Amino acid sequence: MNRSPEQHKREQDDELLAIRCQLGERAAFDELIERYAGRLRGYVRRVANSESEADDLVQDTWLRILRGMPGLRDPARLRSWLFGIAHRVLIDRLRLRYAEPAHAPIEVLVDEADLQDEHLRQDQVEHGLAALAPPEREAVVLFYLEQLSLAEMAEVAAVPVGTVKSRLHRARTQLRAVLERPHSTKDTGEKA
Repeated sequence: MNRSPEQHKREQDDELLAIRCQLGERAAFDELIERYAGRLRGYVRRVANSESEADDLVQDTWLRILRGMPGLRDPARLRSWLFGIAHRVLIDRLRLRYAEPAHAPIEVLVDEADLQDEHLRQDQVEHGLAALAPPEREAVVLFYLEQLSLAEMAEVAAVPVGTVKSRLHRARTQLRAVLERPHSTKDTGEKA
């Protein structure tokens, strides 16, 4: 896969930052948090679909990151490693939340260009994301908002690339279906 010069520079910066953290440099940890706090929080909030849970989940994520930093074997993979930890925190929480039988996911298709061409308001996108099942919601957030590659997404979710492609395809389809429905002014008040 061809990387742009900006991506290559970011990867080098991340690798150096990870090494500095592993050496215990306090300023490096501060820089790591500054660089990734907002992105991890956005990812966690969107995938968990809960503003109230986001802070708790992000705190758990950062604790695991700081404890696990000495065990990071490939500093060049810092970004996917960080999102992988956040993914595992989310999965742990979602397992507790969804211990009851799950509803069958919607099976619809959407073209990637359609998502990029539409100019949707932020609340419409958030509404669409909220309607997706957690694996599909995560796929959209990682691919479109965090701009991870399919290989990085597979690493984060600990699944094959084919599974990532399927989830992303299903997510696009479901998101398209949700966004094409007539937008109601208020929720019906029902809880999921």
